[in-house]
Amino acid sequence: MGRKGRRKQVEHKERKIVSVNVGLPAAVRHGSQTVMTGIFKYPSEGAVRLGRTGPDGDGQADLKHHGGPDKAVCAYSGHHYPEWEQRLERQLGWGAFGENLTLSGMDEEAVVIGDRYRCGQALLEVSQPRQPCFKLGLRHEEPQLTLWVQQSGRTGYYFRVVEEGEAAAGMELSLEHRPAHGMTVAEANRIYYTAKKDAQAIRELLVVPELADSWRTVLSSRLESL
Repeated sequence: MGRKGRRKQVEHKERKIVSVNVGLPAAVRHGSQTVMTGIFKYPSEGAVRLGRTGPDGDGQADLKHHGGPDKAVCAYSGHHYPEWEQRLERQLGWGAFGENLTLSGMDEEAVVIGDRYRCGQALLEVSQPRQPCFKLGLRHEEPQLTLWVQQSGRTGYYFRVVEEGEAAAGMELSLEHRPAHGMTVAEANRIYYTAKKDAQAIRELLVVPELADSWRTVLSSRLESL
């Protein structure tokens, strides 16, 4: 359930923003400790400006691993929600996976690293898959959720903000550019998580010029160790 009632069903064919979600860091208990996290995102009532380092009214607690130009906007497919609701045995409101943009028609298999999408005046570029951390499990009180998301490949992904502008629920995203390399978010996830010793696959991902520096550093180190 969203904060204002039952979610609308997501259409699979249209590339649209289903919900824009923001939230500031909050303190959460983690065992005997208290940690700060920006995982709690909730639907915005209206348009939100997407800046180079993220949406207005949004924040991250761990700036070493989250946020920054390569991870300015986190996106997640609304098509994945029914499966997670069944597994968690509860209804979920948009933003439940810490995403800024809940999208339709843009699953991991359908989106390529380096894709550029126009959303009003904003121009967004896909930079890398999202790497879910333990705080996702904290939000839903299910420690295994982070691993489940990783293993499923339904991780979501990040956008760079190439040109700033506003985003709102219902806005369409039009594909302005698709790189010739064709490396999808789903394939990047497969290489990163399950093909760790496949040198050729790692090289194919490393030559993707739009790939975020954080992934490039990890993959380069992994390749050198093979």
